Amino acid sequence: MRRTKIVATLGPATDTPESIEKLIAAGANVVRLNFSHGSPEEHAQRAKMVRDAADKLGCIVGILGDLQGPKIRIDRFKDGKVMLKPGADFYLDSDMGVEDGNEECVGLTYKTLPQEVAAGDELLLDDGRIILMVKSVAGTRIHCEVVNGGILSNNKGINRRNGGLSADALTEKDIEDIKTAAAIGVDFLAVSFPRSADDMHYARRLMKEVGGRAALVSKLERAEVIHQPVLDDIIKASDIVMVARGDLGVEIGDANLPLTQKNIINRCRTLNRIVITATQMMETMIDNPIPTRAEVFDVANAVIDGTDAVMLSGETAVGKHPHRVVEVMSEICEEAERSPRATESKHRMDIEFERVDECIAMSTMYAANHMDVKAIGALTESGSTARWMSRISSGISIFALTNHERTCRLVSIYRGVYPVLLKQKLSDPLVANRVVVDHLIDEGVVHDGDHMIVTKGDLMGRDGGTNQMKIIRVGNHDNAG
Repeated sequence: MRRTKIVATLGPATDTPESIEKLIAAGANVVRLNFSHGSPEEHAQRAKMVRDAADKLGCIVGILGDLQGPKIRIDRFKDGKVMLKPGADFYLDSDMGVEDGNEECVGLTYKTLPQEVAAGDELLLDDGRIILMVKSVAGTRIHCEVVNGGILSNNKGINRRNGGLSADALTEKDIEDIKTAAAIGVDFLAVSFPRSADDMHYARRLMKEVGGRAALVSKLERAEVIHQPVLDDIIKASDIVMVARGDLGVEIGDANLPLTQKNIINRCRTLNRIVITATQMMETMIDNPIPTRAEVFDVANAVIDGTDAVMLSGETAVGKHPHRVVEVMSEICEEAERSPRATESKHRMDIEFERVDECIAMSTMYAANHMDVKAIGALTESGSTARWMSRISSGISIFALTNHERTCRLVSIYRGVYPVLLKQKLSDPLVANRVVVDHLIDEGVVHDGDHMIVTKGDLMGRDGGTNQMKIIRVGNHDNAG
């Protein structure tokens, strides 16, 4: 069973019930609604198709709503695009008409950019393909020299090398989209370009005010957020962290991305948060039926480093082979998970636990990793016990059994955790054990004579109440209270 989860972005290539069914059947655990494109009605329709397809296939699929964030972009050119030659002068002017761009100058959507840059700054356009060096600033005009040239077309994004632009993480559009996300009932909400933990706290407050209960995802895209203590503060303020390698790579330089990615994944696991690795993971499969070897290595390395999930963007949103790319990514993940580095852990061996349920989770994983245990069944209300267990690298499957569909969808993104929706309420310990073990027998996970572990609370139905760990021998479980 694949432990690493796959997030697949929806778009024109997946806009029918049949295509979404294929995507889920191929192995997508979570689908992403990109709020940069589409109307609230389109997002609601896509969410409904996902829920319907998941019900039809009898599986659990989470929905992630991804906020657009601030638009730091150039405006448009009269002819749609221009050719910039190295060494040439080029101007960015926040006072220029939206459609008036030419070979010498173009307007800006981000009107305060001239006040935030200075001579010597490097501005990177179109994901770093075009590099401009700021020579001077006068009023609304930024005088630049073209360092790396090429074709520059309408509405391309702008980054400053090493970050530092002050654009708010949450725009007016994002605030409206949070209302849409809450109305749809997304399970996860991604905040683009957070500058600090305060941005995440603000987003959480806005979500609660409109009745949403989504887990918050911080997309790390700014250079200034990857350094301690800012990084740890943002991780702690989030439920999930996304290594958004597009804008982040532009700001810090692609050569710095690999070690940065490894550090972020490590910090997330240390701080008991979920982590997604995203951007261009299998981008050539937008057009091609097979990935490059470099893409295979990229996905595999993220898995070996301990990422909870890997994300597909254009590959499934606009690609020619949306369900095939999920199948291929799934195969790569499964092979990478065979690595000893992906199944061994010394996480939190020297840490004092603050909560009883956390202590039970860690004790369970220690016992499971030092005994021939075939599976773990965690009876859970909120999914917290399963999340703590998933921080320990292991080859042992963790089944999160709960009466709450929301909890099932939440744990759908946890590495190595498989959600199970229980139809009946459980209060008797003997009945609870039988239900857990019988489910895993029915799934072919355990057999007579196997050992497995069940965790639960004395008072079932209460969040944070897990206080029991029981090792059970399958076949004798009818008498295991």
